[in-house]
Amino acid sequence: MTDTPGNGTPSPPPRRVAIACQGGGSHTAFTAGVLSRLLDGPELDEYEIVGLSGTSGGAVCALLAWTALRDGDRHKARELLDGFWTDNSAVTPVDAAANMWLIWASTLQSAGFLPAVSPYDLPPTGLDHFRDLLTRRVDFGLIEPDPDGAQTQLLIGAVDVLSGQFRAFDSRRERIVPDMILASAAIPTVFPTVHVDGGAYWDGLFSQNPPVQDLLDSRPDELWVIQINPTARADEPKTVLDITDRRNELSGNLSLYQELHHIEVIDRLLAEGLLVGDRYKHVTVRILEFARPLSSKRLGPASKLNRDARFIRELMAQGEQQAEEFLAMLVFERAWRSQDVDGVLSILAPDVELTSTAPFRPRDGLRGGPARTEVAELCAAVSLDLTRKQLTRERATWTVRVDGAADRRGRVEAEIVDGRVIRLQLGPAA
Repeated sequence: MTDTPGNGTPSPPPRRVAIACQGGGSHTAFTAGVLSRLLDGPELDEYEIVGLSGTSGGAVCALLAWTALRDGDRHKARELLDGFWTDNSAVTPVDAAANMWLIWASTLQSAGFLPAVSPYDLPPTGLDHFRDLLTRRVDFGLIEPDPDGAQTQLLIGAVDVLSGQFRAFDSRRERIVPDMILASAAIPTVFPTVHVDGGAYWDGLFSQNPPVQDLLDSRPDELWVIQINPTARADEPKTVLDITDRRNELSGNLSLYQELHHIEVIDRLLAEGLLVGDRYKHVTVRILEFARPLSSKRLGPASKLNRDARFIRELMAQGEQQAEEFLAMLVFERAWRSQDVDGVLSILAPDVELTSTAPFRPRDGLRGGPARTEVAELCAAVSLDLTRKQLTRERATWTVRVDGAADRRGRVEAEIVDGRVIRLQLGPAA
């Protein structure tokens, strides 16, 4: 039952949201920052989190956020996420030295200057330490399967190295145990195979990264994906390290974009009236994509093993900031979609800059009042096309339809700082 505002009109029910957390080792400290801000803020009162999925480090973050929701206190997610990543950071001199050795050994191996070493030739202490970090914050003994779907769904991605079958451990069908998380995070060059539930598992990066299709069983209205591997790159990789790094990114995105493409196709068919019935529903896909800092680019793929405390804190802070801009983007989008001109203008900075090219009327660097007037006119002529992915990185990006014509698509990019849009760029659809 929904609350009724003063005018007697029932308020709409909360939007059902599923959150998918891509894996990426230490880079998923960014995910921890995103989830901390999302779950701790008042903005989420308008949403209901119905599902979480994750792979590798994303599985850890999803588990901790899911634990807070299962305990009935979503604000607790910040404490759990912060505690895990603090304990996982290399702080002591011995741990810091070991961390640097691992990073440089991995870097030299990627460049071909050092032979690879099997994790079976190393002391088997890593998984035990990982298990201890999880059990400090999650009482796995209290977890039971949830076949009726009374609670938020949790999916953990892994791959059986022997059968080659993808596996999504599902809180609705089975009891989540620590080894399922370890299986999802068992990078084969760092950890030995994890045996659980009759299977022999490697890191979920080789399967669904993260699980998406099964997450739709929770019937979300929106799917929010926290993406660690960047989709695009500005420069052509030429060094051995850059080539290895880009291969790692592309392979990590392969399964994700296949699954998201499937959702987009369904959304477009529904919008065109070619699919009917209760079996399918429109799902708005939103992506919060991690923008790698320079400190991680220098190390290539080895930076995903970096547990330096300052580096981890940098990524968590970046995640919180990007989540802040993502939430502001939702307010901007809501006002634009409802053609609330006053609402849109209230989110624009006083000196907002507007640049546009075809299929829009060409404008070069309008600022302040003239830019605001142009945006007010655009609200009526341009509609956001949510049958296609909405991306938030350094900027928030939407595909749009101009003058309501399906064959005239364009792109709107908004740069948001401190909750205000400071720059809008309009141009052709990607």
